[in-house]
Amino acid sequence: MLSERIKLARKASGLSQRALAEQAGVSATAISKYEKGTLTPSSRVLLALARAVGVRVELFFRTVQVELKEVEYRKHSRLPKKALAAIEAEIREQAERLLELESYLSTRPIPAFELPQGLPTQVKALEAIEDVALALRGAWDLGTNPVPVLTDTLEERGILVFHTAALHGAKFDGLACTINETPVVVVGRDWPADRQRFTLAHELGHLVLKDRVAGDLDEEKAANRFAGAFLAPRPKVYKELGNQRSWLEPRELCVLKGAYGLSMQGWIFRARDLGIITRATHRRLIQFLGEHGWRKSEPCANVAAETPLLYEQLVFHALGEDLISEAKAAELLGMPLAEFHARRNMEAPDAAVNQ
Repeated sequence: MLSERIKLARKASGLSQRALAEQAGVSATAISKYEKGTLTPSSRVLLALARAVGVRVELFFRTVQVELKEVEYRKHSRLPKKALAAIEAEIREQAERLLELESYLSTRPIPAFELPQGLPTQVKALEAIEDVALALRGAWDLGTNPVPVLTDTLEERGILVFHTAALHGAKFDGLACTINETPVVVVGRDWPADRQRFTLAHELGHLVLKDRVAGDLDEEKAANRFAGAFLAPRPKVYKELGNQRSWLEPRELCVLKGAYGLSMQGWIFRARDLGIITRATHRRLIQFLGEHGWRKSEPCANVAAETPLLYEQLVFHALGEDLISEAKAAELLGMPLAEFHARRNMEAPDAAVNQ
């Protein structure tokens, strides 16, 4: 419905009804009536609303609708309801574009997510999660080498990755949900790449460890342990650091961060978890990072951003097969037609699309 579309777009933009009314040049009462469906905006007003919320006007007439299920935030208690609504509305809009794109394709591009057979049925200790991570890597033919682009690895196996710009501060640490039985992980578009990767691996951990973790284990700690073990597998950590250390050099951690996409702090935790350093040394290292201001902002920005590429590839696939028009392709990518032309003709620099 048009009314629902207007409300969804407003929430995704983070605007209140009054703020949208001011930007669109109408009254707040009119916005309320548009969203209730008791008043239909004119074409002129629809264009003004689209400009105000930063979308193409075609969005208001999209017929595909989705529902986010099993929504879970890693840090939700500190987020205001308005911010939560903006994030969820943005993800719904992205998901609807994906489902609309799927309707033009002859085969379903996203495989069904299935965990491989043979994973341990129960995890009674955090140490056992190391074996779970190795088993999953083995089943996915990843070996123990670094995973260059984690997003590709997840999407190839049926886990959708979305970005959000609705909120990217410290209060939002990722969202997981399901859409039509497909797992979805949401990370901040502007986050440091190592934070994106850890969140993706953490949410993968929740999927893998679901119904396997013993009741006395903290599920968040279990997912964190899995994330570290998946990004930097136990055999590689021992190879890189050795079996016992009294100190880890910051430059050494910086190099490892670039190689594996795991933060410097993540490597310190891996060393502690695997008994390579003592807890006292772990505390000294964390204190050292804090004294240099590196706990909140690490000095090494040598990890490539995790950018979802599957969706854009599918849009151009559909365009190449004449399944959609240029205008529809631009709409699905959430960009003006002129910008799309430049992108299609390789005249614009690569940048993450709004998916």
